[in-house]
Amino acid sequence: MDKYIGKRLDARYEVHELIGVGGMALVYKAYDIVEAQNVAIKILKDEYLGKKDFMRRFKNEFRAVAVLSHPNIVKVLNVSFGTNFQYIVMEYISGITLKEYLNQKNGSIDWKKATAIVKQVLLALSHAHSKGIVHRDIKPQNTMITYDDSVKVTDFGIARFFRNETETMTDRTIGSVHYISPEQAKGVKTDAKSDIYSVGVMLYEMLTGRLPFEADNAVSVAIMQMQVTPQLPRSIVTSIPIALEEITLRAMQKDPENRYFSSNDMLSDIEKFEKDTSVNFGYNCFIDNNPTKVLTSDAKDKSKKKKLLSILGGIAAAAILFALAFMIMTMLTSHGSRSVNVPNFVGMKVLDVQNDSKYKFNFKIETIYDSSKPEGIVVDQDPTANSKRVRSNATIVLKVNSSGILVPVPSLIGLTEEVAKSKLSGVGLKFETLMINDDTVPTGRIKNTDPIEGIKVPVESTVRLFVSKGPIEAVAQVPDVIGKTFTEAKHEIISKGFKISPELKYEKSDQTKDTVISTDPLPGVTANLNSFVRFILSSGVKKEKQLEIVVNLPPISGDITLKVYVDGTLDNSKTVVVDPSFTDKKSIYIKGTQGEKEVRIKVGNDPYKIYKLNFDNGTVIEIR
Repeated sequence: MDKYIGKRLDARYEVHELIGVGGMALVYKAYDIVEAQNVAIKILKDEYLGKKDFMRRFKNEFRAVAVLSHPNIVKVLNVSFGTNFQYIVMEYISGITLKEYLNQKNGSIDWKKATAIVKQVLLALSHAHSKGIVHRDIKPQNTMITYDDSVKVTDFGIARFFRNETETMTDRTIGSVHYISPEQAKGVKTDAKSDIYSVGVMLYEMLTGRLPFEADNAVSVAIMQMQVTPQLPRSIVTSIPIALEEITLRAMQKDPENRYFSSNDMLSDIEKFEKDTSVNFGYNCFIDNNPTKVLTSDAKDKSKKKKLLSILGGIAAAAILFALAFMIMTMLTSHGSRSVNVPNFVGMKVLDVQNDSKYKFNFKIETIYDSSKPEGIVVDQDPTANSKRVRSNATIVLKVNSSGILVPVPSLIGLTEEVAKSKLSGVGLKFETLMINDDTVPTGRIKNTDPIEGIKVPVESTVRLFVSKGPIEAVAQVPDVIGKTFTEAKHEIISKGFKISPELKYEKSDQTKDTVISTDPLPGVTANLNSFVRFILSSGVKKEKQLEIVVNLPPISGDITLKVYVDGTLDNSKTVVVDPSFTDKKSIYIKGTQGEKEVRIKVGNDPYKIYKLNFDNGTVIEIR
């Protein structure tokens, strides 16, 4: 029997059922009797209790994770650090994990659905990264799909908490090793780009229905993450759009410097792709004619495995020898290659060049940026076309137009908004202006930027400009002076720190002349002190009202004529012919501003009804 089910934790959380088991914790569905809502509670397994170093990191880092607040992140609601058990309370999500969802769909899903999921994951990561928090364990098991197709990322920061800084790769990480970045596999420093790699692996899996790397054990998979080029997604599922394959492979680059600079940059490319599925980014990801092969041996005695660093050292040495041998063979065979004229590649799409089997050259790709030309287009080459004859396997440098070029954010602090925008445009960067209050920077000058000065970002990235709009102005609510005289209202408005607008407006009203009937802004609205309040005053002329008389018609058939006399005078505009056999009532409307009026109704020339109308209180009384 589970020791937590049926128990009430800290006299507040009633534990109902076990809904998940992780490497370090158990997850239960529970009911919060204080907030009257279902919650999810992650309870640390007993074997991790009492480990001081672990618990210190657990407490400190979850205080940081608790500050995350985003619709695509499962919210941490509470944390308990009791002696007998440690738990984290989170919002309860009604749905399934992405892994379960993929299993239901037999592995792969439509690319439109995949991009919709990834966009929400990237939004969650962008928020977390902005708070200095790296997930480090992004995978389908930590991604929830709700029944309204919303995405919720779970377990933010868990991977960093459960990992010693000096820990090497072990089979304990088998649940995550298929999604970890190469730098995580190496055990070196990781940052937000590690999460981007994991997102790329998830996108790869959603599009193809398979993982990019699979092996018999975690260590082998980790080595593949570091050394092996994945199979191109379109070679598995040909219907995957080329641009989406480019996005996936750029996110999965081995070198973090070659990945997307940030979650927002990857999100930006996805949005560009959604607007134009034929877009060509020209990233040239994972084009490798001689990928490194992985050497494994099932005959190894597992009890005598060397540490990961030793394994990697051997593989690295083998890779170097392999590369040297390849270079020697290339040099030997190149002498037998025939000479050919250099074709003209300028203006062609780089992917078309690389995928065309008739070209046997070794292409070296360099990127430049020209906003006037499409991305992915060759804009220059070396050697130039027909400049000389070369061996058929010679190296040709293709200079490709790409927005992936990194440029440093220029120094903008203290500049005017217009000058700052000009400097950003000059280096190929876009801008977004955010106005902020600040009492240290003059109005219209740049207070700060995001990213900050010197940070390298891809060309066409957006830099946020925080522009000062001056000190925060004191504000107050406009007092309610409706119904007061102009003089009374004026004194009260001024006493609260506002000014009286010289523009007065008069309207008809039942109120006496110069009574305040409204203000602009309205009472209760928060406005800057020393700003103007406009009065709408009564003109002293009462509004015209309209009262309804409902006349019950006599029970006769055939047309009758109703004549209306107001204060003894026949009002021909009100005379009407009706047939009581079709309706038993007739409404007659009389207008007036104040006082009483007597209305007499005749049927033909015969007196029928008498009514007393009071326009002061709006009543209609039938006298006869």
